[in-house]
Amino acid sequence: MVKSCETKTVLIIEDDTDIRNFAARVLEMEGYEVLQAGDGEEGMRLVREGRIGLVLLDLRLPKRSGWGVLVMLKSEPRLSAIPVIVFTASVAVVQRERALKMGAAEYLIKPLSASSLKEAVAYRLSRER
Repeated sequence: MVKSCETKTVLIIEDDTDIRNFAARVLEMEGYEVLQAGDGEEGMRLVREGRIGLVLLDLRLPKRSGWGVLVMLKSEPRLSAIPVIVFTASVAVVQRERALKMGAAEYLIKPLSASSLKEAVAYRLSRER
């Protein structure tokens, strides 16, 4: 369980329902509040509406790509401090470097194990305190 007096909210922006549900279950079992979005537009709407502690972001999304979401998150002063963990199937080093230069806190490659997902999220949220 999350060792915090305040529950952190994680927003998962992923178009693959199975992957999104897997990540949500893993994080909910760790005590996080989890919101889910199936596309970039819905994800941006949710992040603007609430107090999001971290965004787990796929790069290949309908309506607005993960790249577009990352640019918007990092360019809006009110949202720019939210850590973003990119998780994608792309193993290309150039993609990883680009995401990190754009402000992503971490770059994970799918498929993810439950333990690697838990560790990455816990680490990033602990750094935000």
